[in-house]
Amino acid sequence: MTTFRLPLSMRADGVELLDGGSLDPADVERNLADLARLNRLPGGVDASVRGIDQVLEGRPDARILDVGTGRADMPIAFTRRGWEVIALDTHPAVLRVARAVTAAEPRITIVEGDARTLPLDDGAVEVAHCSLLLHHLDPTDVVAVLREMRRVSRAGVVVNDLRRGVLPFLATAAGVLAFGRSHVTRNDGLVSARRAYTVEELDRMLRNAGLVVRWRSSSWMPRVVTAAAER
Repeated sequence: MTTFRLPLSMRADGVELLDGGSLDPADVERNLADLARLNRLPGGVDASVRGIDQVLEGRPDARILDVGTGRADMPIAFTRRGWEVIALDTHPAVLRVARAVTAAEPRITIVEGDARTLPLDDGAVEVAHCSLLLHHLDPTDVVAVLREMRRVSRAGVVVNDLRRGVLPFLATAAGVLAFGRSHVTRNDGLVSARRAYTVEELDRMLRNAGLVVRWRSSSWMPRVVTAAAER
């Protein structure tokens, strides 16, 4: 069990098991199934859809990029809105799962790539979205990813992630313990809550990436969705 010593005012730098690269495929699949289950809770899929709607401003047809797609449960939900989705990840075991669960969905294209150097042309999609990705990265890489997301999107960027703080930590811990069936999820969920950024830290990195906030979900939730556009 992970032991935490830093106060929540400071961001921890612990490494999540999924990022360590030593998990067997069964552990990866169980962890991704847990994350898809947690994404169905408030602040998850539905909140991301609302954020994307804010950026699209009522346009019915769109191509969405989902960066760090995981099990691709977000892209599957996005296709129900009629959107086409490019789902990108860099983890080979994760990509195998994503390809398997989306094999029957022609509107989802699975792509291997690094979020810091997206393999897409400028303005290739309407909206670039990421969920539970940025807290894995240090601030320099976060800004690099946000700049790349800004580059490839025509309308804007949507970020769905945990926020750091005492109440968000307790809410995240409760959700992970209640719905996480994998030891990886239970460990990484608590590490993630300590590695998350505050809303103020995220806003600073958005500004450094040339983006301004246009809409935000309720900031009292443990997960916050931010829609941003180029300045």
